[in-house]
Amino acid sequence: MPAPRQRWPLAPRELDEPHPSRLGEDHPDRAEILARHDAALRDGTPGYLDPSSGLFVLSAGFLAERGFCCTRGCRHCPYVT
Repeated sequence: MPAPRQRWPLAPRELDEPHPSRLGEDHPDRAEILARHDAALRDGTPGYLDPSSGLFVLSAGFLAERGFCCTRGCRHCPYVT
């Protein structure tokens, strides 16, 4: 049986605050993205539909619960410092 992964430490910021390299202050849909992300965190859902692309984006809450970074550049990665 493989050994379980060790949990990664979370970045020193709140889960509702994405790292600036993943969602810049100047992003045209920033307000809508943050509103949808906040709703996903509040409702405990794994993510939300991106208002621009329509793709499903994982929430920081879901990613934090998973316990490690997948290194795929997730918008709300709670491990990026």
